[in-house]
Amino acid sequence: MDASTPTVALPVELPTTSAASPWRAALRQFLKSPSGVAGACLLILIIVGTLIGPMLHPVDPLDLVGAPFSPPDADAWLGTDYLGRDVLAGLIHGGRATLAVGAVAALITIAIGLVVGAFGGYFGGAIDAVLVKITEFFQILPPLLFAMVLVTLFGPKLSTITLSIGAVSWTSVARLTRAEFMRLRDLDFVKASRAAGASNAHLMLRVLLPNALPAVIVSATLAIGVAILFEGGLSFLGLGDPNVMSWGLMLGQNRNYILDAWWAVMFPGAAIFMAVLAISLVGDGINDAINPRLRRRS
Repeated sequence: MDASTPTVALPVELPTTSAASPWRAALRQFLKSPSGVAGACLLILIIVGTLIGPMLHPVDPLDLVGAPFSPPDADAWLGTDYLGRDVLAGLIHGGRATLAVGAVAALITIAIGLVVGAFGGYFGGAIDAVLVKITEFFQILPPLLFAMVLVTLFGPKLSTITLSIGAVSWTSVARLTRAEFMRLRDLDFVKASRAAGASNAHLMLRVLLPNALPAVIVSATLAIGVAILFEGGLSFLGLGDPNVMSWGLMLGQNRNYILDAWWAVMFPGAAIFMAVLAISLVGDGINDAINPRLRRRS
């Protein structure tokens, strides 16, 4: 072979020309998953309902629109709660707060987990040992109890609840990210990038993270459902933000009146169930889409 042959350019161009192909293949695989598509459609329906619902049903969820414990009728389609507030309006407006808490708390969870797991898995040694001990410390704490303590100390505000959920839920993401970085850091393409003079930041952000991202995406999807359940649990225990309507707050405030007004508890509970189910189905579909073994089988 002639010495002028560009042998170095070929492996550098390959990832660039085929970078979009795995994602297109993953999308095609996701569309082949009936459960994933059903979950995505259900989740889109819930999100659209919370966005356009106030225009179709312009009722303030905190206003008293009727007598307490009014059953579903023409005036209040899903009835009223113990104060006489419209349950349907609470579902529409509460969905925004609940989904927002789930999404933001999941982002906090992923951010903390990625940083801790990436640094520990990449550098190893003493840094990894310290970060593993910190992760184990948070892992042995009961998450719901720890979140209750944080919310009690800093006040039952929606921002405090969101931060508390993110602060107690990151350990599984950190362990997953650490395992992926430890698996990838000694592979040949990483060694080649390091030999070419790539910095640690470049290796972590541009080389290792994109390859570890598929597993993290699945974990992030499921973290949204966990955060929604956390918010519902905290509100059910009386630690929800009373100034912001959410599905969990509806459950918490009406839990003592379930025998008098079952609709005030059943409908927000069903909404939480459907949202978490949809997110779980989407997570399963994403897992099937990025799993190379399932992709080869299809």
